[in-house]
Amino acid sequence: MAIGWLIYQLTNSPFMLGLVGFLGTIPTFIFTPFAGVLADRINRHRMLVITQILSMAQALILAALIMTGKIEVWQILALTILLGIIMAFDSPVRHAFVVELVDKKEDMANAIALNSLVFNAARLIGPAAAGMLVALFGEGICFLSNGLSYIAVIAALLGMNITRRSLVRQNKHIMHDLKEGIDYAFSNELIRSILLLTSIVSMMGMSYVILMPIFARDILHGGANTLGFLMGSTGLGALMGAFFVASRKSVKGFERMVFFTTNIFGVGLIAFSLSRTLWLSMGILLLAGFGIMVQMSANNIIIQAVVHDDKRGRVMSLLMVAFLGIVPFGYIIAGSLASKFGAPNALMISGLSCVASSFLLRKNRKN
Repeated sequence: MAIGWLIYQLTNSPFMLGLVGFLGTIPTFIFTPFAGVLADRINRHRMLVITQILSMAQALILAALIMTGKIEVWQILALTILLGIIMAFDSPVRHAFVVELVDKKEDMANAIALNSLVFNAARLIGPAAAGMLVALFGEGICFLSNGLSYIAVIAALLGMNITRRSLVRQNKHIMHDLKEGIDYAFSNELIRSILLLTSIVSMMGMSYVILMPIFARDILHGGANTLGFLMGSTGLGALMGAFFVASRKSVKGFERMVFFTTNIFGVGLIAFSLSRTLWLSMGILLLAGFGIMVQMSANNIIIQAVVHDDKRGRVMSLLMVAFLGIVPFGYIIAGSLASKFGAPNALMISGLSCVASSFLLRKNRKN
């Protein structure tokens, strides 16, 4: 969020918003499937420590460049690509690692739900926090806070007493294991449907984040504080969705919930694209944040509950590709549509695509 605001302030280009989003997430599309294979082969705990240290370094370098006034567009793009590569290896390993933290099998469902809850809440509440930090203190402090926050994460990882899982020496080629994971995921109708729906929603729906600076400055005629209010509303809705998911005592009913909350999110985007009043826009984003939070958490919980452990890393990497790796194409589409037809029309198309995909895949599941 802070990078989006910074790049828009420097360039005034909706296309550049799409480009920076594309460069930050395209590594997920390219590298994450291979990271999933590694997650089933290597020490996940050690890998997470490495990715968190590299992420901290990236954030602090960006903060230093901004706070010294030496930041340039090419530096933002280069550091965005670097973080994208790091995250491509971090995400599938982190999701697969959760099963190593649970001693009792009967606690596994709750652990998976909590992991999904925290991950997806952070994906939505994080941009809201960024919007407010930028409004109050500027982009430099936002990135500095981000960089320093990794200290707690790294300390927590190093403080864990993990019983190392037994690793079977693999003589098979990495492409064989990758194909095996893809075949396994797409042979399961439920996993396949969730991956397809997640891909469409991520590509067409999640691009709303990259368009927020345009709505804050040009549509609602505000500044960084307006951006903070908008993203804060989304984060509050996500937090409400997080508490809703946490209140569920079992995974029963989550499949129906996925399609219902996708519609809530899609309709929310359509309504937001039509709003020209700040308070109304904030209320709509509250609802949209709730919908996408519950939808993403339900996707994660369902797949974690049904996947076999020896293929967990690979299947979770496919979910991360669907959730994050497809997003860059959505950023380019959203940036291009916003440049040609305006941000409101671009967002309306995004919302309509989410609703249509939900109905089509729901109908396919019933058949």
